[in-house]
Amino acid sequence: MLRVLVFAVAIAFAAMAAAQEEVTYTKHISSVVNARCVACHGADAPEYGEFEKAKDQWKAKMKGPRMDTYSHLVSFVGWPDTGALMRRLDDGKSAPDGKPGNMYPFLGGTEEERQKNLALLKVWVGNWTLKRWKDVTREDLARMKVKY
Repeated sequence: MLRVLVFAVAIAFAAMAAAQEEVTYTKHISSVVNARCVACHGADAPEYGEFEKAKDQWKAKMKGPRMDTYSHLVSFVGWPDTGALMRRLDDGKSAPDGKPGNMYPFLGGTEEERQKNLALLKVWVGNWTLKRWKDVTREDLARMKVKY
């Protein structure tokens, strides 16, 4: 129990520290993406449209859509694949069914690292919504930060 409490306090402090300093792609998020995501979502990965046309072929090669640049990554936050980043990386606490996204395990080698990276991404995104484009409101989009 004490271990869980210490872990929760550490995550809270990390989130507060991130909130005090403006979280940006260049200062904070690109290093997480480079460390945790580019093996499958790097420059050799397909553009979103190309991935959508041949998902099974790309998945067989262990490649997802390209996300190694700011412009590529924000398209999975706002548009065209609204909320995909959040749905895939969520730890399950925001999901109605409580299930984590399929990419959550890749956010870190330990639960502590995953929670730290998730907290940082949540601050960067601002409005952590699991909604898709058809359900997102103008207000939802306005609350997204995703600073460069």
